[in-house]
Amino acid sequence: MTVDALTGSTRRRRTTKLGIVGAGAVGATLAYAALMRGVAQNVALFDVNAAKVRAEALDLSHGIQFVPMAHVDGSDDIEVLADSDVIVFTAGAKQKPGQSRLDLAESTIGIMRAILPRLVEVAPDAVHVMVTNPVDVVTYAALQVSGLPAERLFGSGTVLDSSRLRFLLAEHTGVAAQSVHAYVIGEHGDSELPLWSSATIGSVPLLQWRTSDGRIALDEEARDRIATDVVQSAYRVIEGKGATNYAIGLAATRVIEAVLYDERRILPVSSLLDDYYGISDVCLSVPAIVHAGGVGDRVEVPMTDAELSGLRASADAVRDTAHRFGF
Repeated sequence: MTVDALTGSTRRRRTTKLGIVGAGAVGATLAYAALMRGVAQNVALFDVNAAKVRAEALDLSHGIQFVPMAHVDGSDDIEVLADSDVIVFTAGAKQKPGQSRLDLAESTIGIMRAILPRLVEVAPDAVHVMVTNPVDVVTYAALQVSGLPAERLFGSGTVLDSSRLRFLLAEHTGVAAQSVHAYVIGEHGDSELPLWSSATIGSVPLLQWRTSDGRIALDEEARDRIATDVVQSAYRVIEGKGATNYAIGLAATRVIEAVLYDERRILPVSSLLDDYYGISDVCLSVPAIVHAGGVGDRVEVPMTDAELSGLRASADAVRDTAHRFGF
């Protein structure tokens, strides 16, 4: 409760609620990351596996003493997500070693079709963030199934890929990852591409960054190697441990913060494009302003002809897959 300085009356401070669909590796880790960062006062997990989701909620609740105060619920009843401010969709088929994200589309879209209409019923005002892969196709399909306005449903996109890129660039140049400013755009998958031409370290254009002995730090060979490493990162993690969960949990939490705190932060989320450099009717990641209403204006980052060609090719790849599944 807070006290109004003018009237002396008490009023309840508004609390925020984060809903998570899926209590698997990604969903549970996302809940943990959100609690650690104090993102929401209420965190609710929904999963069809009642024993698993209740156990995850109980385990998280046992650590509440050590994080900002919050309440955690877990249930196989979708009503647990009622009145959520943000709902993150993590449920889907598990990606197997060697399997591309696009191979996951059919089973994951089926799961989304079954659950999403009920999510809209129980939390009609929520902003929905799709994390399940292949996130661009799933996001496009979810917009068609739900009928929600495009600003209120979008995907986590290449927020994680951009973080991977910045980590690798930081390692290569010997600076902090937080000082590297670079985006990966396009599909969250094999056709994604880094925007080398607009990337910077501090205020120095990335392509002009030099080593201590005066050499250009990132020649074409180094850039190609780093771009390949970004694309293959998830496959290596999945091969070694069966799933990616920590980095995507943190990345998705960063997106959630931008919504709940109305930050107007620019993030490369996957959203429905409408004449973005002539690209329309496909969900792809480009830098966009994320705020309390969801995803706002898309930022038209200057691109070279090669980068723009790569983005268009990525759009074609995602669009072809969506068409294959009837969208």
